[in-house]
Parts: sequence; structure tokens; C-alpha cells
Amino acid sequence: MRSWDRRKFLKISGLGVLMTLATSRVQGAMYFLKTFLSLPSRQTAPITPNPEFYVYDMGRMSKMIRDLDYSRWTLNLTGLVKNPLALTHDALKRRPSREAAVTLECIENPVGGDTISNAIWRGVSLNDLLVEAGADPSAKKAVLKAADGYSDSIPLKRAMDGDVLLAYEMNGVPLPREHGYPLRAVVPGIYGMKNVKWIMEIEVTTADYRGYWQQRGWSDEAVIGIMSRIDSPGAYQELIGLHQPIRGIAFAGSSGIRQVEVSTDGGRTWSPSQIDSPLSPYTWVFWRLDWQVPRAGVYRIVVRATDRSGRLQTAEYTRGFPNGATGLHTVMVEVVSAK
Repeated sequence: MRSWDRRKFLKISGLGVLMTLATSRVQGAMYFLKTFLSLPSRQTAPITPNPEFYVYDMGRMSKMIRDLDYSRWTLNLTGLVKNPLALTHDALKRRPSREAAVTLECIENPVGGDTISNAIWRGVSLNDLLVEAGADPSAKKAVLKAADGYSDSIPLKRAMDGDVLLAYEMNGVPLPREHGYPLRAVVPGIYGMKNVKWIMEIEVTTADYRGYWQQRGWSDEAVIGIMSRIDSPGAYQELIGLHQPIRGIAFAGSSGIRQVEVSTDGGRTWSPSQIDSPLSPYTWVFWRLDWQVPRAGVYRIVVRATDRSGRLQTAEYTRGFPNGATGLHTVMVEVVSAK
């Protein structure tokens, strides 16, 4: 990548306009910069290695968590149940387990952002435990309570779907401490804040329980929307040659991805990409387009996805609050035919 001519850079990015914004609009300008100029992580494999899996815990990895006596840890199922349960870690691991590939995404993930990762999780079915405990079918919520005092909830009906896991392994190894050891929730299709880590208790209740973030205005449903991202080429990259691969990821929670389209002319025309098969109905997909560049020049590449129900990703830009970010990821590139 070479240094861009400053005048050309300002012209194609619109930064010349941004620099004239009044102080009251600085926050909006910074959002533009974060969204369009930051390079996403270069995801090259369907499974994210544990050390590279995103972590967002608002400082929750406190001394209390580090010093918790996990040898005495138990999972307690309480509330509106006929048979309350108290299960040690060993007792959970002796139960029938299941494995699932599930992508998790932070609700604050910006357009083109990298707080999204994919792993293979192993654990026990939350539905099985709730059935064994005799959860009251008239209850509304299953409240997930963490060792550090954090809590959130999911509808009891959702909790009793067969795809909700209480995971104790991640990518074939014991759940790392920063990802919720000894036990975390993995609920396909909803944003990460509701996939509670360090779970100590699950309470079944008739109350419409609102967790930490919902009390601050964030979505309680937290259903993952459609996203797509360009991982290569990077923003403002110089590309040499008139045959260029474009690739990235797309994700739509439990809705799955039917199609990913790419535009190399700023959204005027669209071409379908090739999509790899997902690891499961709950994971991202990798997509790729082999671009035959018509001539050297500056191009604006845009990506959009369609889910399995036929719903097209919206082009309207919104921030993460309160329902998750929306908009189409865009990168500017310059193509030169030869050095």
C-alpha cells in the first residue's frame, strides 16, 4: 500500500467536508471515520481461534471473577420450578452433551466492525435442564445470573428451544476464563449481551425481567440483524492488476444467508458472489467475488446480503443503540494496471 495523494484522499472520502463540521457535529464525524476508515480483522477461517475471539465485558473480568473458587461452583436452577437443581461442573459434564457451531456478535458492532466471531461450543441443553426441573409453562422469562452480579434474561419459550446451550467447552478445550468459564449461555440468533458468561443461577419467573443493558434502553429482544463485511481489499488500498478478488463474511443470526451481492460502482449495479456453505444454520458465511476490473481508477466497493427469507439488508445507517447497527459496508480502493 502506498501513501495516497492528500487531495485525492480528501476528494474521494469526503473528509474535506468533514473537516469543516462544527464542533457540535464532531461526534458524527468520528462515527464516520470509525465506520469507513477502520480495517476489519482479516478473518480467513470459519472458526475463530479462542485468543482472537472478541471479548466485550465492560471490565467484568474483575478480581472477584479471577479469585472465584471454581471447585465449589454450582449451577442453581431456581424460581418457578417443581424440582430445583444444584449441579456441579462435573455433574454437568457427565450429562448428555451436544456440540454446535454458533457465531456471536456484539450489539455494538459497527458497520464493517470486528466484534463478531465464530466457535464450536459444547455443553448441555438448557431445555433438558428446565424440563428436568419442571419449569412452570406459564412463566415468562429465564433469568441468567452471573458470578459478578451481571444478569439478563431470555423468554422461557426461547430457553426451551433445543438449540440453546449452556457451554463449558469452546473449540475443543475448556471454556477460557475470559469467555465465561465455567459455564456460559450460547443462544443462537441474539446479540452477545444476552449470551451471559460465568453463570451461577438460572431463575424461572413470571416477571418481565429486564437486565443490565435493557434498563439502560438497549433492546430486550436483541435479535441479530443482517450484516455483511468486506475483509479484502482494505479501505484505501492500492490494488495492482485488473483481476482482483473481493472477499468477506455475512451473517444474519438464525435467519441464515441466501445471497451476498457486491457493487464496484458505489451501489449502482450489483453482482452475486460465491458463498461457502455455513458450518451450521447459526454461523456466518464466507463469500468471494472475482472482479475483472474494466480499467485503472478509483472505485467504491459496497456489499449487501439477503437472508434465507428473502429479506434484503438495509442501506440505512444506524448506530448500535438500541437494536444493533445497520447499513452497508463500503471501501474505497485505487486500481493500477501495473507498477
